[in-house]
Amino acid sequence: MNISDYQRWLKEYDETRGWDRVAPAQTFVHLVEEIGEVARLVLYKEGYRDANEKADLQAELAGELADAATFLFKLAYQFDIDLEAALIGNQAKAERRFGVAASRAEMARYLESQAQNMKRMRGEE
Repeated sequence: MNISDYQRWLKEYDETRGWDRVAPAQTFVHLVEEIGEVARLVLYKEGYRDANEKADLQAELAGELADAATFLFKLAYQFDIDLEAALIGNQAKAERRFGVAASRAEMARYLESQAQNMKRMRGEE
C-alpha cells in the first residue's frame, strides 16, 4: 500500500460512515489526543515511567502511531492535500537543507550538551 492509496481509502471509509463531515479542527484535536497517547508510551519505553503493568509496549505504540497517522491523513484530505506528494517534496527539501557532515557535527554538539546537562542535574559540575 502506498500513502495516496491509504488516503483515498480513508476518505471513502469516512464518507461511507458520514465521518467526512467532521470539522478539520475536531480532526486536529483527535490527532493531538493520539499524539498524547504516543507520548505516554514513549515515556514507558524509555523507562521514565514504570511499564510493569504494560504487556506489550511495542504493539501498543505501533497501534497508537497508526491512530495518529490516520488522523493526520484525514486532516490532509480535508484540506485537499496529497500527503504522498507533500512528503516527496519534504524529502527533497530535507536532502538539500541538511548535509551529512554538518548534521553529524550538530548531533555531536547536541549529545555533548545533553551529557553536560545531565552532569549539572546530578550535581557533578
